[in-house]
Amino acid sequence: VQLVESGGGLVQAGGSLRLSCAASTQTFDSYDFGWFRQPPGKEREFVAAINWSGGSTYYADSVKGRFTISRDNRRYMVYLEMDRLKPEDTGVYYCAASTGMGITTREYNSWGQGTQVTVSS
Repeated sequence: VQLVESGGGLVQAGGSLRLSCAASTQTFDSYDFGWFRQPPGKEREFVAAINWSGGSTYYADSVKGRFTISRDNRRYMVYLEMDRLKPEDTGVYYCAASTGMGITTREYNSWGQGTQVTVSS
């Protein structure tokens, strides 16, 4: 499945951004999806995941209560709503697809190209 992220940008601390991920597959609702991020100079890390129906979600502790993952199975879209952003949320954000909802990169076999999010203090 091909994935294309959009919606990144520069925002001040405390602000909000909404990331979108467009998937090109006719079997969209057979996939679970995750969002990962890669801060400057660091490894890629898990942010959030959602199962095929949208009925189950999971978040990294660092974003719990501030970020919301969702999906639209009719439009083949996955979203990440990010509120109360902090400078430490800065990084390249990636959308990924899997047949099992996981929190490690190796559990995902399709990745987008990433979108840059920069939070200024």
